[in-house]
Amino acid sequence: MSNARASHPSSTLAPWAEIVPGVGPTRVEDLLTIADDGWRYEVVEGVLVRVAGSAFDATTIAGIILAALLGYARSRRLGAVTGADGVYKFPNAETGLLPDVGFVGAAKLPLIDKKKPIPFAPDLAVEVASPAQNHSDLADKAQRYLEGGTRLVWIVWPDLRQVDVWRSGDRHPSSTLGVDDTLDGEDVVPGFRHPIADIFADL
Repeated sequence: MSNARASHPSSTLAPWAEIVPGVGPTRVEDLLTIADDGWRYEVVEGVLVRVAGSAFDATTIAGIILAALLGYARSRRLGAVTGADGVYKFPNAETGLLPDVGFVGAAKLPLIDKKKPIPFAPDLAVEVASPAQNHSDLADKAQRYLEGGTRLVWIVWPDLRQVDVWRSGDRHPSSTLGVDDTLDGEDVVPGFRHPIADIFADL
């Protein structure tokens, strides 16, 4: 998520972000040592990309979803929930993405070295769109997640008060949910349900 489109154009490699100019091939591990300068960085096929920081609405929505997932999953020992700094290294390329909220099932937790990027895609990835990001941009990112092994993706659209749901194999969202609907963890976060109206209640 970001507050404004960056000054350099995005590319077909990562249309939700901008390629950082003047930087050579980058490893996912490098994301753990980049100084905090107000940008959020990711690596896509060895290329460093970035988006700007988040405005109030995106940060608030991500926080509500994180808190709801964390409270549910932790109390039931279902797995771990990460925030916007969690680095996931994908197995199919030198790619590392940072979902606004991520979930990893308990069976995978022993595979994680706590001093390195998480060595696989999240089971659930949540992205909150900024005003600068459009459906095509984040459709590309959703498909990156799914191709990397993510089983469920929620793309949240604050201005529309909608959530696109992506599942394994999708080329388009499986469904688009509104404020009368409910987020469902399906078989990824079994039993988790949360009213969509609540994630927009503070906006």
